[in-house]
Amino acid sequence: QVQLQESGPGLVKTSQTLSLTCRISGDSVTANYWSWIRQPPGKGLEWMGTIAGSGRIYFDPSLENRISIIQDTSENQFSLQVISATPEDTAIYYCARGTSKSGPYEYWGQGTQVTVSS
Repeated sequence: QVQLQESGPGLVKTSQTLSLTCRISGDSVTANYWSWIRQPPGKGLEWMGTIAGSGRIYFDPSLENRISIIQDTSENQFSLQVISATPEDTAIYYCARGTSKSGPYEYWGQGTQVTVSS
């Protein structure tokens, strides 16, 4: 069974880099499509970006200049980095697996709360 587990700091200071990792079990990071999705307080889910098993990356255009998604084949995981974090980046962050860059998402991590504050 596929399982995803997010990890990373729960509190990030404004202007610093927000970094999260999603560890995969039951599948390979070199297969399928692996996405980062977030939910700000009081808002709906927001797709941030996807990395394909091939390593090709797709980003939400509104975030493209601020985010990176990194594939780590040795650890079978993928990571998210958001530079110059602001309080608007406060959200629950999820990693998910899909069969395409647009979903549907078959497997989700439990989510991790990240708060950006000065």
